[in-house]
Amino acid sequence: MDTKVESLIADYHTCIDQNEQARIISILAELGDDLAIDLLVDVVGVEVANHCQGNVRRVAARGLEKMVISTTDSEKRQKAIDKLSWALLNAEDWALRYAAAVSLGAVATVEINTILYQAMTQESDRVVKERIQMILK
Repeated sequence: MDTKVESLIADYHTCIDQNEQARIISILAELGDDLAIDLLVDVVGVEVANHCQGNVRRVAARGLEKMVISTTDSEKRQKAIDKLSWALLNAEDWALRYAAAVSLGAVATVEINTILYQAMTQESDRVVKERIQMILK
């Protein structure tokens, strides 16, 4: 186990500054260690009380892209894809839906394309819809 990753995960849980939390999530995503996938999945699904929490969620959604691509753990990979799909199809925050679409688009499987097509038919935000269309071209 990577003690740096474990330390960052512990720091995230004790940190109350949401800008710092976003920075920790970004570092964990960049490191790409499977140990952090569960945290990023949880962060994407957290209830939002303010804009800063929304920012942390968007950073986590973008971070899951690299982790999904690099992990060899199929269960963790599917858990991350499922959470990104949920965010794309259900989140109220348009920017989180946008981040989830970009991350899913980078993974590019038939299953994900099906999710993207579904999202495009129900998406109400023009920017998110245009981004999904760009991914599917």
